[in-house]
Amino acid sequence: MGLFASVGDEQHRGFWASWPQAGAPGGNLLATGVLALLAAVQSDEAFLAWGWRVPFLLSGVLVVVGLWIRVSVSESPAFLEARARAEAEEAAGVRQRPPVVEVLRSGRRGVLTAIGVRIGENVSYYVLTAFLLVYVTVHLHLPKGDALNAVLIGSAVHFVTIPLWGALSDRIGRRAVTLVGSVGMAGWAFAFFALLDSRSFPVIAAAVTAGLLLHGAMYGPQAAFISEMFDTRVRYSGASMGSQVASIIGGALAPIIAVELLKEYGSSVPVSVYLCAAALITTATALVARETRGRSLERVPQPAAAVPVKG
Repeated sequence: MGLFASVGDEQHRGFWASWPQAGAPGGNLLATGVLALLAAVQSDEAFLAWGWRVPFLLSGVLVVVGLWIRVSVSESPAFLEARARAEAEEAAGVRQRPPVVEVLRSGRRGVLTAIGVRIGENVSYYVLTAFLLVYVTVHLHLPKGDALNAVLIGSAVHFVTIPLWGALSDRIGRRAVTLVGSVGMAGWAFAFFALLDSRSFPVIAAAVTAGLLLHGAMYGPQAAFISEMFDTRVRYSGASMGSQVASIIGGALAPIIAVELLKEYGSSVPVSVYLCAAALITTATALVARETRGRSLERVPQPAAAVPVKG
């Protein structure tokens, strides 16, 4: 996240940093496309017998490509400069606190802000894409192809529009674009399931596409937004800590919570309330967060981060 946020100048950081974000719908587009193709040419029995191995094996190719990209990309100039400064301070007898310790000591606000910004985005994504499959096939008793094709269409639009949201955040700010998505998602949480209940494929596809469009407004500026909350020396630790905690309590649990709510109440209303609450958490966080657009990534850490070595 921090690495790609360092690409380009400060005026276009949101746009360039949003491209790795577009990898999520890009991957979902590939995965859903393969599953939709298999669903069209295979029976359920054939898929369970051997068809599931096809996307599993294809994913190995993407792992190799991702590894090649990661080892080929050099570190950002800001990081290299911070590392050189840390090495010089260490040679001078000054011991640096571990980045995680420094984040917990002086960067708690950034970590909590990153968690809040990601909650609504994480929950909404997995409800719109993963839980959708359960709702359409089990609750509405529609073919799984309808759900897969709806996600396929929505992911295509999602992939194209995420960089546009990132570019817009360069013009009007990270907070403003995030609020467009979170406030919109809080309302869409109720309209979404009402449209799914129409059992019309074009309406279902439109509902998923509109939902992912709103999700993109939260997701597009996110890499730049979170990276800009931290100084270079602790950026990776701070951004990772906030992002991964949100992924655990938000995205990882969202489909499970949604399924249990549907099972317990037999209605989509509790799921809508859950989705709305998550979006409102992100809304409240964005309202109180500091705007980071235009902030330099080469800020020097405070002197308190250094501790003299005792003889």
